[in-house]
Parts: sequence; C-alpha cells; structure tokens
Amino acid sequence: MNYKSLLMAGLLAAVAMPAAGQHKTTIFDSTHVVMEESGLSHVSNHQRIRVNDYAGCSDMAALKVDYDPLSAYVEFNQVVVHHTDGTTEDVLLRVYDYVAPARLIYWGASQKMVQIGHLDPGDEIEYTTYRKGYTYALLADDDSRYIPPMRGHFYDIVPFWSEHPVKQKVYQVSVLTEKNLRFEVYNCPDNSVKIDTAIDGNRTIYTFTKNDIEPLRLEPAALAHNDIEPKLLLSTSPDWQAKSTWFYGVNENYGSFTSTPEVQAKVNELLVNAKSEQDSISILTHWVADNIRYAGISMGEGEGYTLHNAQMNFTDRCGVCKDKAGMLVTMLRAAGFKAYAAMTMAHERIDAIPADQFNHSVCAVQHRDGTYEMLDPTWVPGVRELWSSAEQQQGYLMGLPEGADLMYTPLSAPENHYVRINATTAIDANGALSGSITITAEGQSDKAVRGVFNCRTAEWRRNLEMELLRVAPEAFITGINHTDNDKYLDQPVSITYNFIIPHYATVDKGTLVFIPLSARNFYRRAMGHLYFDATPETRTQPFADGCSRLIEIKETVTLPDTYKHLNFPQVQGVSDFAAAFGCQYWMEDNTLTFGESTVLRKRVYNAEDWPSFRQCIANQNLLATTPVILTK
Repeated sequence: MNYKSLLMAGLLAAVAMPAAGQHKTTIFDSTHVVMEESGLSHVSNHQRIRVNDYAGCSDMAALKVDYDPLSAYVEFNQVVVHHTDGTTEDVLLRVYDYVAPARLIYWGASQKMVQIGHLDPGDEIEYTTYRKGYTYALLADDDSRYIPPMRGHFYDIVPFWSEHPVKQKVYQVSVLTEKNLRFEVYNCPDNSVKIDTAIDGNRTIYTFTKNDIEPLRLEPAALAHNDIEPKLLLSTSPDWQAKSTWFYGVNENYGSFTSTPEVQAKVNELLVNAKSEQDSISILTHWVADNIRYAGISMGEGEGYTLHNAQMNFTDRCGVCKDKAGMLVTMLRAAGFKAYAAMTMAHERIDAIPADQFNHSVCAVQHRDGTYEMLDPTWVPGVRELWSSAEQQQGYLMGLPEGADLMYTPLSAPENHYVRINATTAIDANGALSGSITITAEGQSDKAVRGVFNCRTAEWRRNLEMELLRVAPEAFITGINHTDNDKYLDQPVSITYNFIIPHYATVDKGTLVFIPLSARNFYRRAMGHLYFDATPETRTQPFADGCSRLIEIKETVTLPDTYKHLNFPQVQGVSDFAAAFGCQYWMEDNTLTFGESTVLRKRVYNAEDWPSFRQCIANQNLLATTPVILTK
C-alpha cells in the first residue's frame, strides 16, 4: 500500500490533531516483504510522519537505519519533506553511512542516516527504504550472506504497537505457498489487526492491517511492550524441534565446541579436586563466568547463531553470551559431559510460533540420569547460582541432535533467595541502643548484598558502614565482620555489625518509644520490591520483580526496665500464593522480641497479584517507620 492509495482512501484528510504531549504522528507505515525460496527477503517500507511540535521536529531531524554490512543491505530510495506552506523538499542527497555507536559489543554494525534539516510543527516527512538480509552475519562472503541463518525459512516479529500515534500500519508478506507460513497475532483481544490473504500463482500474499494505534502508557515495572501490546509472529519453520536440530547442526558443523590441548589442560587442572558430578559442573561454570570477560569484538566469521570456537574464546578470554556459553559447552565436553548450546529470551516472553524470539545464549548439560540442567555463565559472575534466578519463568530452546521443544524455567523457591536479619540489642536508661545485627543472604539476594563489595577493596569499609548509617545516622560502628568475598562459593554472604546508637529510643518516665533496628529496611538493596511505587491500589498490566525472595527478620531487645503494656503497629496480614506477610511482637520480663516475614514467590506477576504484593510493601514500610510504645 503506497502513499497515493492512502490519499485516495481519504486517510490523510482524516488525521486529527494530536493530543498534548504527542510530538509526532505516523500517518501511515507500510511494509511489503517478498520472500525468495532460499529465505532471502526483500523488504520495502514506506512511511509518512508528521511532526506536531518542536520536540517532534528535533526528534525527526535525522532518519537512522541500523544494519550489519556483513549480513544486510539497506538503502533510502526517497526522502521528501512536505512543508506546511505546500512546498516539498527532496533531502535524499544528504545520506551518510558510518559505523554505528557501540558499547560492549563491537561487531561492525553500521547506520545509514539522512539529515532532514530544519522542520516546523506541521511538516511531514515521507520516505521509503529497501532492505535485504537480516541482523547477524553468516559464514559467507558473497550474496548468500543475506540469506537468513535457517536457510529456506522466513520469520519475523512485527510490533503493532508504537510509542507515538500511528493512524495506519500495514505489513504485507508474499511467500511461496508451499512454505506453509505460520502466523499468529498476540496480545490483541479486540482482534483489531485485520488479516487478509490472497493467492497469486504459486504464492500466497498475507496482509495485516491495524488502524489508530495509540501509545500505551506502561505502568511501573511493567513487562516488555511485546508481552503486553499487539504483535505479529510469522515463521515458515514447522516447529521448535526443527529450530532446535538446526541450531545444533550449525554449530557442530562449524566446530564451535572443538577442544584444544590448552582447554583440556585447564579442565584437568580445575577438576583435580572435584568431589562429584555437580561439583564439576559448578567449578567449570563459575570459571567461565568469572574468567571470560563480557566484551564482543568484531571477529568476522562466526557472528549471530554461530558460536565462536573454543580456541578463539580461550585465547582472547572475552566474548558475548554465546561465546561464554560456547566456552562452557567445550569445557564440559572435555570433562566428559554431554553439553549443548541453548537459546533464550532474557526478560521477554517466547510465544508458540517458532520465530526468531531470542536475544541470549546459554548452556545445557545432561546429567548421568538423563536430566538436563540449564547453566548461564553470562549472568552468574560472582553469583552462587549456576542459572540466574533473575531468569526464572523464561523460555529457552536447547540445540539437541534429536531436537527439543520450547521449555520454560520454573519458579525458584523464595527460600533459595533468602535475606535473614538477626539482631541482639539492648536499650539503656538513656535510650542508647547497643548490640549487633547480622545479615545473611543466598541466591539472588546474596548477589544484591554483595553489591557493597563491587568497588575497590579500600572502599569496602565505607560502603559497609553506609548500609547501617542509612537507617541510623547517629550510629558509632565498633566493628564489622564479614565472610571472605573472594571465596563467595564457599558459603552465603554474612555481615555482622557491632554498634552503639546514642539517643536511639525515647525514655520518659514510664514510657519507652523506639523502632526495632532490624525492622528499618536494613540492607534495602536486597529487597527489590521496596523500590516499587505502592501508591496505586490496582494495576491493569502484569509486572516483574527481580526475583522471588524470602525475608526473615528477628530481633531480641533487652529493655532498661520491665514494661507491662505493649502498643505496636497494626498491619494487614497477607496469605496468598503470590505473596505473604506476617509479623509479631511479644514481651517476656524485660525482653521484647520482634519477628517479621515476607514471602514473594514469583519473578513475573499477574495484575491480580498486585494487591497482595502491594500490601507486603506497605506492611514492611509501616513497620520501618512506626514505633513500638511500651508503658509501665
């Protein structure tokens, strides 16, 4: 569908003025794809965008298209500015091709940019582009480099959502009928994406249209746009089994996991004292995690789905996720394990259509009993886990010789990520609080607590002190003891503070007023849920926390006298699968004991989970700010 046909349909004349804050409006966005038998696709895009204010003018001062010269070809065919005074300006001559800005991954990506120049509100930019190829580079140096990795197949992910208004979006694809294209529209309960099919000889033409796309305002901590808003998935791959066997074959054929004498020697050295099968897996996973730096340099052949070989990775000691995964596969095989590369999608859902829904590479190892364990050396440097539980409820596909289906990682029990705070304190007659407080943590909570050590050793003491001073600025810290951070695999992190806090409690005749120190959100860094805005009573969108977790707090306070009456904060108990909360205060003679427990059982929550999740936050914050009042 082109500009003329849209104009004839009267669409342009019907475009209303935008709401305040909408800096630009796409009048139409039309994409036409023609797939060849090899899988090579020719993509033509035609857009017309109106700038509504000067912020929109600034945003559209240049058009940019990203591409990888090793695997894609991109060109601008037309760029015209339609000014509000009725004149037009051809700016296609101002085209620049340059190396794209990069951070951590330097694979030779490029950008083509057209400099638009001065715009006024109401101006419209109309442009057309042509593209062939795909995102990653293959192992070829001729036109075949534009053929997608899974030769003979086509796949695409088409967002039918936008961060600014779109009056009409059209996506049309022409494929050989024999290819049996599979497609599905997700997250579109009103069926507002119109689908048309037509036969043209030995081809089938599919057209998908959605009108009046309005930007969705994401609620805090919401999931990715593609998990909430309409999207179209298309693939000619018959199923995930086919994708799995292809991924296995492309790396085996390339020799990605061929060991070397140097690699074998390192494996032998590392495992000389290994005590068990699981111990060996852990040792190798953490060696790769901690010794292969995350840095992607342009290595020519072998980018994309093809994992670089062990000799390169072991020599350079750097790479991206696929290189770290490939290094681990190689080392596990050198140790006698059956291990394979796998693909996953970090922090975004993988849906049933076997399209290219992957942004991350991991490893799968098979135990002697035939079960598989997922390993992620990219996400566990300095972490006691082998698979980061920040990736729970996440889809993955193993590359196996016999093929595999799409699977999802299970929930990780909250007790795997506990935060335990135990304090033994005493209040004297002047209100000074003295004693000790200890925090221990495991799993992802262990990782969060260890964040205090993510600096130069000389700064550790300052960072440690700040965690206590944040909740008790008047504290005199008389001692800090902690586990050896360099030996993080030996035991969970544990940090103990000894302190004196003058004038901590108010002591007035027969009344004592104070907040248990352990209740004051000590080491908040390990309690990601406390960073949520709990003001809204309801949500309409699902949301994500960093990880499931368990928080257990206990404090025993020796009082300066015996008190008979206890007044303490009243909270609403929570008992739900998604979240639970409980607390208690009790007195015996001159001792007050305080206990608190928060249980959060998911990483990804449904909107219906929000009330219980929110109440846990409210309860914890209430106890952190509301004093206990004791009277004689």
